[in-house]
Amino acid sequence: MIDSITLTIDGKPVIAAPGTTILKAAASAGIEIPTICYHDYCTANALCRLCVVEVEGSRVLVPSCVAKVSEGMKVSTSTQRVIRSRRTILEMLASTVDLSEAPEIQAYMHEYGAQSERFPEAEQRLSPVLDDNPMYIRDYSKCVLCWRCVQVCAEDAQYTHAINFSGRGFETQISTFFEKPLPETTCVFCGQCVAVCPTNALKPKRQWLLEQGYSPDEIMSLTRTERRRRMRRETAAEQPASGGKS
Repeated sequence: MIDSITLTIDGKPVIAAPGTTILKAAASAGIEIPTICYHDYCTANALCRLCVVEVEGSRVLVPSCVAKVSEGMKVSTSTQRVIRSRRTILEMLASTVDLSEAPEIQAYMHEYGAQSERFPEAEQRLSPVLDDNPMYIRDYSKCVLCWRCVQVCAEDAQYTHAINFSGRGFETQISTFFEKPLPETTCVFCGQCVAVCPTNALKPKRQWLLEQGYSPDEIMSLTRTERRRRMRRETAAEQPASGGKS
């Protein structure tokens, strides 16, 4: 069995274990490859394609978060073709999604010289803010469909399966089953989805209320009332229906 694989990344010899992704191998050599959908604690699915690299002999650009290293592989992470691809991806995101609270993506925009106004006729992905629980709000106008929240809600962490993709094509977005309010789903409000969101599409309720101008006392009153209502609903649902016997 092969113990290690030798490859070249940007002209630099790199030794990695079999099964290592190009992204991880590059990181071990101090070479940073940009990512959006990738997270260390989530299953990689190569959705955003910002991490693409050029591999000698490959006709298309390769997503480094899922592609495994192989012996003698020659990888280039910053060719003109790669840079152009990343810039275009960022420009398409900026033309349809509100990235105003996504500092990492904004930094990539600056690094790659991406112009947010490149596609002026692009249709914006606009969604109303969903405020249906005392813990966090959902503003899918800021969602880049990275899938992180869905993954941590499912097999990657919580096994709750409260949210998933809904719709197709441009209409795709994250939603609950049958678009039910979160308190009526299997959500346990663990907050892991909020923690992995890269764009603040998911935001703690108290933070959002502070930004709306509410005082800390008003926020405590509002969220306390919502929690009490939820507890009453849960208690009522757990009580068995009373029979007709006296």
